[in-house]
Amino acid sequence: MSSSSRRRRIVRTAVGLAAVLVLSIAGAGAWFYHRLDSNITTFDPGGVATTRPPAPVPVTPGASVPVNVLLLGSDTRDDGNADLGGGDEGVGHSDTAILLHIYADHKHAVGVSIPRDTLVTIPSCKLPSGRWTEPRTNQMFNSAFTVGEFPKGNPACTQNTVEALTGLRIDHTIVVDFKGVAAMTEAINGVDICVPNDVNSHNIKLRKGLQKIAGQPAVDYLRARYGFGDNSDIGRMKRQQAFLSSMIKKIQGLGFSLPTLLPLADAATRSLTVDENLGTALKLVDFAQSLQSIKLSDITFVTTPWRFAGDRVALVHPDVDTLWRLLREDRTLDGQSTGQTEGTPAATATPTAAAPSPTALTPEQAAAPVVVVNGVGTSGLAGKAAETIRAKGFQNVVLGAVDGGRLRTEIAYGPALKSVAEQLAPLFPQARLVEEPGSEDVTVTLGRDYHPTAATGLDSLGAAPGATVPTPGAAPTAGATPTPSGVPTGIAENSRNADTDPCANLTFG
Repeated sequence: MSSSSRRRRIVRTAVGLAAVLVLSIAGAGAWFYHRLDSNITTFDPGGVATTRPPAPVPVTPGASVPVNVLLLGSDTRDDGNADLGGGDEGVGHSDTAILLHIYADHKHAVGVSIPRDTLVTIPSCKLPSGRWTEPRTNQMFNSAFTVGEFPKGNPACTQNTVEALTGLRIDHTIVVDFKGVAAMTEAINGVDICVPNDVNSHNIKLRKGLQKIAGQPAVDYLRARYGFGDNSDIGRMKRQQAFLSSMIKKIQGLGFSLPTLLPLADAATRSLTVDENLGTALKLVDFAQSLQSIKLSDITFVTTPWRFAGDRVALVHPDVDTLWRLLREDRTLDGQSTGQTEGTPAATATPTAAAPSPTALTPEQAAAPVVVVNGVGTSGLAGKAAETIRAKGFQNVVLGAVDGGRLRTEIAYGPALKSVAEQLAPLFPQARLVEEPGSEDVTVTLGRDYHPTAATGLDSLGAAPGATVPTPGAAPTAGATPTPSGVPTGIAENSRNADTDPCANLTFG
């Protein structure tokens, strides 16, 4: 087999998957497959929900269909992970979650990152006793992994949660822990990454700039939040996406020699927990060979359209609904069909319902005190925002003192005024909501992400209607406005291609 044909057999996917796919070109003997089989851990398929989204239908019998793979990074400190991650042993959370949608043409893929703090409904999940829980609303996404406190977590519950959220049927779920990341990066002699600034926080030290990391530093880079940008999980996901792209590129350029690839495959399988349908080395190889045509440049990473909701994250509608619909219909992010499947009809899918449009103000909400603060210093900015708020129906709107230097708009509210803040949020979709105990008003502090509205003929993000605006975080809730390329704004602003400059767009805030 020529070197070029071997290169075509490598699939460019994500960390937990990257090493698994190496098996497709390893050419190892049966003894090695047996060894890998003994490494692999599977989770109980009995925990997967009995009511699930339908599978996509091929256009013609035998045609390929899309494949959805849920990749989870566990932060458990159990089973030898405490030395790498710090903290006490015990069941961890799925602090990294990527839904990898492989299109039916098996030439393109989209990896959707779901923020760990996203507020979702966790559906009924199976406990160790065999009993099933009641659905719970308004829960952090990563807590689904801890339901039942299974020693290795509850991947089935997280899978159930993602299926309920998206309306997509998950074909495979793969979990990788700290040990797996460390071992796999060491097996390929490090991964090239970019650190946007020096970090010395929470026992994690990283130097600024391009560098190669493996083992403990790789774990540190992937799990660190503090010391980057605004210390949020959103920035951490940006770095994780860049890391996965770099790891895929590294594996592609290895030359595929057995002395390099076999340790990588061994390291991967020793750290993975997978669904029963990927529970043997031969099944993994089969799956890998079905994906051999995907190129690095044909993988896109997307973070679900989002906004801050206090210290949690809320999904932004209808942008996120558009994303799930495109994937259910196996359409590219600009709405194009691959022509391979009929997709999953939206009417038969059962994702979490979109957030309703804001209702009319109650008399109490209309009379609530609202203070608008110019956090930038641009003359007249607060006045224009106040006009927008009054047009919504708020009657008690005043201007506060200028407080310059703000990057992001913030809506702070007292506990009794939460509903008022939620009515204001659609007017400032890029804003974070912060509850302030003791506060008797709602204060909107404008950041650099806010621009004048209708009075200047611009939309709430400061661009002509329909234009693309490089605003971090959430997109306007009024609609998923297409960019010139056809990709909805809320999706485009949260995307990066796998072959993007590794130093680009690594932090948020």
